[in-house]
Amino acid sequence: MQQQKAKALQPDASRQSLRDLTTNTIRAAILSGQYRPGDRLIEDKLAAEAGVSRNPVRESLRALEAEGLVELKPRRGAFVATLTEDDVLELIELRASLEGLAAKLAARRGDAALVAQIDDLLARGDAAATEPNDNALAELNHEYHELLACAGANRHLMEVMQLLRAKTQWLFGSIMTARARDSWGEHANILRAMRDGDDELAGLLASRHVADVGRFYLARDRDSSELDVDAIGVLVPPVPTSARSRSR
Repeated sequence: MQQQKAKALQPDASRQSLRDLTTNTIRAAILSGQYRPGDRLIEDKLAAEAGVSRNPVRESLRALEAEGLVELKPRRGAFVATLTEDDVLELIELRASLEGLAAKLAARRGDAALVAQIDDLLARGDAAATEPNDNALAELNHEYHELLACAGANRHLMEVMQLLRAKTQWLFGSIMTARARDSWGEHANILRAMRDGDDELAGLLASRHVADVGRFYLARDRDSSELDVDAIGVLVPPVPTSARSRSR
């Protein structure tokens, strides 16, 4: 009897893995736009799509509620969270600040391994920029963000940035390809500043890039929103003319 009780109190590793797998599946469906903000998430349908029972789906929905991607409403069920106008501006503000900090820290590191990674990414990005397919550039832009998150060598900052990127990927997913070329040009300038050890310029360019992406996103829906799109411009100072010439 004691052995049975002890066994019952032990964590079920297989169940934990199943819940994590289900959570990842639902999260990916939300971030990819398969489920849009405000859509109802039906447990039976999610369970069938993930090939699991309803129990891990319920656990996953609670986990995604904690991440801010899902809203659980009593007697109504689960829904994809809807971002308010304030949510959008706050996410852009925070990401602009954190990416600026990450770029600064990366520029201060200046070790040979990081420089080699930057040079490799720049070479592939510059080559892709000459091709008509923007999907390749969109993927390289993703690689840039992965490199930036790790390059600052600050584990706690990296963890916060990964969670924040998940939320803003959900927000900006619909414009990633449309803005791929502009984003790569901005990323390339940030990478060059990081490689050259210019921490102030790297931080400024990284923050400005996020603000510009946010402005592009908001301007697309400007007619249907009362948001002050130009308010994003006050989040970071403009890049000085002299700094612009150095970043090219």
